[in-house]
Amino acid sequence: MPGPLTGIRVIDLTTMVSGPLATMVLADQGADVIKVESPAGDHSRRVATRRGGFSASFVNNNRNKRSVVLNLKDPGGVDALKRMVAGADVFIQNFRPGVADRLGVGERPVRIVNPRIVHASICGFGFEGPYVHKPVFDPLIQAVSSLTTVQAGSDDRRPRLVRTILPDKLSAIQASQAIAAALYARERTGKGQHVRLSMLDTVVFFLWSSDMGAHTFVGDESETETAQSYIDLVYETADGYVSIAVMQDKEWRALAEAVDRLDFLEDERFATAELRDINKDARTALTQKAVRPYFTDDLLRRLEAHGVPCAPVLTRREMISHPQITANGIVMETEHPQAGALRQARHPAVFSDTPVEMRFGAPRHGAHTRTVLSECGFGDDEIGALEASGAAVQNSEGESP
Repeated sequence: MPGPLTGIRVIDLTTMVSGPLATMVLADQGADVIKVESPAGDHSRRVATRRGGFSASFVNNNRNKRSVVLNLKDPGGVDALKRMVAGADVFIQNFRPGVADRLGVGERPVRIVNPRIVHASICGFGFEGPYVHKPVFDPLIQAVSSLTTVQAGSDDRRPRLVRTILPDKLSAIQASQAIAAALYARERTGKGQHVRLSMLDTVVFFLWSSDMGAHTFVGDESETETAQSYIDLVYETADGYVSIAVMQDKEWRALAEAVDRLDFLEDERFATAELRDINKDARTALTQKAVRPYFTDDLLRRLEAHGVPCAPVLTRREMISHPQITANGIVMETEHPQAGALRQARHPAVFSDTPVEMRFGAPRHGAHTRTVLSECGFGDDEIGALEASGAAVQNSEGESP
């Protein structure tokens, strides 16, 4: 059977990562995602790490989509977009607040054309407030959301960025879930709605479940955050690193037995889970000293034999070929007609009855303009007129899958 969202058409005006990754999730799940690009194209097409005219960023966020080029600064391009919207289920954009309205493709004109459409808007800081018109990049969201100080460990340490664009990617996952929820609501009510999502709100929500405990109980807030531990739960070995996570009494005993340190069990500072948490710095320092002489493979064998939660610390290259990654089948290789052999991660959710599939790779810029316009009722003469005026552009190399 086809994917769970087969039959859903998405008109996607998003660029960079937060929007394109969200719509790629929908595309992987079977939706027909029409990526509407300006004549200049999505900026992520032009970034580094390239082959065959494609960037790694673009192919990793835009597979299973078709590309249409419209000039939304031309009335003909706007009219063409509205005709496309008329037969769609989802319209999504991540312009700065106000830009879609100025282009004539805000919620009101879109909903006039298609009252049942799910309209999704992604922005950076929010849709009103003092930062509403600020330029947005991932590090700025990490800074304002306090994620940088969470990553630092305490308020008195230098703030640190998470070394991946977490706000962008987390917002993408949240947006795809919210769109699916709105589509489900439409099935029950017959009504479309506007889903608004800011990257800032997404990260604050994300942090609250585990990192805002000291600010949860009103009236008992902490003035400053102190470090959870003097190190992360990553320990140095004689030839590398491992991660060890000990929570329960049985795991603490198992660790002591695995590294031949039964004296751990006699130390009153670590007698209970609460005391081990209170004395976390002493506990982690003691653990580090105990495991440092062991070679990684030997240590992992010992820990696993005693049932201690542990794992190797892998580089990106090592991760790709690790037996567990291989067993999961998460990394796949496909052939792109222009970029060649690609290695990517498959969609992580596995559906028993409506499996996702890799239908085709990321599209060339404007590869499907004529096909999609024809599907939306445009005649050859109309398409020719749009191309002649520059309102629509078909890739000169013709159609691609």
